Amino acid sequence: MASAPSIPPPSAPPSPWLPFESRRRARDEKREAVLRAAVQLFLEQGYHRVTLNEVADRLNITKPALYNYFRGKDEILFECWSMGAELVDNVITEIAAGGGSGLAKLRKLVHAYAGLMATDFGASLVRFDLRDLAERNAGVARTAKKRIDATFRRYIAAGIADGSIRPCDPKLAAFAIAGSLNWIGHWYRRDGGLSPTAIADEFTVRLTEGLATEGRPQMTKKTPRVPKGRNSGRKTTGTKRTGGGTG
Repeated sequence: MASAPSIPPPSAPPSPWLPFESRRRARDEKREAVLRAAVQLFLEQGYHRVTLNEVADRLNITKPALYNYFRGKDEILFECWSMGAELVDNVITEIAAGGGSGLAKLRKLVHAYAGLMATDFGASLVRFDLRDLAERNAGVARTAKKRIDATFRRYIAAGIADGSIRPCDPKLAAFAIAGSLNWIGHWYRRDGGLSPTAIADEFTVRLTEGLATEGRPQMTKKTPRVPKGRNSGRKTTGTKRTGGGTG
């Protein structure tokens, strides 16, 4: 007698919950979307003029939904600033991992930093007023600025030591370079006549040729680039906020 065909057990219904890693990734993407919308509004209108309702409207969500990701507007401001600082840290780490003279490292940093100033999160480093941050966060920001300034000085001092940079005061040279670069974050417009790369190329030449002991800089493909995932456009209208130098 033939046995009855086996009936496969019913398959379990699909779980209504995403796997943990997928849920975390989705949450991170939504959190970053909030930051991208907020930083654009802060740069367009000025931090104090922007409300959380406007941020929510730009994202087509409710204001209470924002509190799933941030406790308040000042925390969003700090996170926008932190995104820019993280980009600079990544550039410095990449340069440190490579070789080259002090001048070569300085040129890579100038080029990458100039490009970052043409991004929203990069511009937040110089357009946002640290006095708007909670004291603890403002302290973190001030420490990060000092670290960036110290890197410029270190590369200049290294170039003097290895003979690639003319003798000079590393502190003053770093102030002059960083001050020029920081202003890109104030005047750059995406619809302007120059691309971020063209600006970075030109600033690298102008800000380092007077320091070099010989020759003009030759830009290479190995110059650190801004991570594409962190680049976002910004509109051109609105009130500018004053920023500080790196020191």
